[in-house]
This record gives sequence, structure tokens and C-alpha cells, in this order.
Amino acid sequence: MNAPPATPAFSLLGTTALLFEAPGAFDLEAQQRIWALAKEAEAWPEIREAVPGMKNLMLTFAEPPQTLDALQERLMAAWQAARPLARSGRVVELPVVYGGTGGPHMADVVAHTGLSVEQIVELHSAPLYPVYALGSHPGYCYLGGMDPRLATPRRKVPVMSIPGGAVSIGGAQTGVSASAGPSGWNTIGSTTMSFFDPAAEPPAALQPGDMIRFRVEAVLR
Repeated sequence: MNAPPATPAFSLLGTTALLFEAPGAFDLEAQQRIWALAKEAEAWPEIREAVPGMKNLMLTFAEPPQTLDALQERLMAAWQAARPLARSGRVVELPVVYGGTGGPHMADVVAHTGLSVEQIVELHSAPLYPVYALGSHPGYCYLGGMDPRLATPRRKVPVMSIPGGAVSIGGAQTGVSASAGPSGWNTIGSTTMSFFDPAAEPPAALQPGDMIRFRVEAVLR
């Protein structure tokens, strides 16, 4: 595994946005600093929108800047001064059926980790997972807090479609698919919840700072 960068990285996203990638270890404190940075940057007049990602921040411009030097320096200073921004969100409990047809890759996680199905279910359902960011597809939540013993590499050949509600592991993360679509993660179970409603306000059911707890409804072989 590559060591995390020691200094922030900047990437242009066309002419309309800039991506700031934070240095250091990936944990809740670092993500809370990203939330704080987003809150500050969204008030800057040259910024149209500040969108937090997984230890990164995308800034879209009100107008394309002539130079990025001043903005990058401002971001560097703001990141160094940022303090973790705690958010008191909701706790949402999701009943999960582990294994069976809804968890087709459970055997692959067993083979990689050396853990039994029972151990995987116990470790996966134990934490209270904070929602770090939204992305990938509408309503999808990037979660932190998975037990590192469950870490399993993403699949070499992605699955063309997994259903909404698929509970999966990809690398050191876990998540729940908000809608049907392709995935390279290892699906170990399924749950039912409507994560996105375009007519609702906000459309996404969960927000950064909310927490998810997986409740074991059943374990199928």
C-alpha cells in the first residue's frame, strides 16, 4: 500500500472546478476537517459550490479564474487552520440479510480474510458507521469505520449490475448501493431502503454526519 501524501494535491477538473486532496491518514478526524474546509470555502465569492468527497473537496468556480495560485494558497492556509467539524446526524438502522443470493460474494470475502461467515457478519454489523460523503451515484453514502480485518480487494472483473440495497465491501470500505448499477465491490448481503427521492428536500435520504448501523436480520448459506 502506498504511503499517504505529505502535502495536499490539486487537480483541475476541466475549466470549471478544482479538486483538493488532503494529505495524511484517512480517518474520521481528517474527514471532519474536510467538512470544515467545505463550510468555509463555500462562502468565498469565487466559489459556486464546495462538495466534500472522501478526504477531498471539489470546488466549482463562479467564473473560471485567470490563475489558480491565489486560490491554492488560500486553500492550503485554510486546510492548515481547519479544525474537525463534528456533525450530530441521525442514526439509521438497516436490517441486513447476509449471504444467500443477495450476498453472492460472501465466499470470496471468506477466502480472502480467512474468517468464517459468522465472524464476518459479527465484525461487519458491530460498528456504528459514519457517513463521510455522498457520491458515486445519487444517494450513495461513503462510510468509514469498517473493521480492517474485513478489508477485501475490489473484484478484478466488475459485476455488470447489482441491485439497490446491496451491502458490499471494497478494499477497506463498506457501503450500500442506493440503486441498481455496475460495481467492482464484493456484495455480502442486502437491505431495503430508499436512499434517494428527487422530489424530496433534500433528495438524498442521508447526509454527511449521519450514522448507519447494520442489524443482522438473517444469515443465509
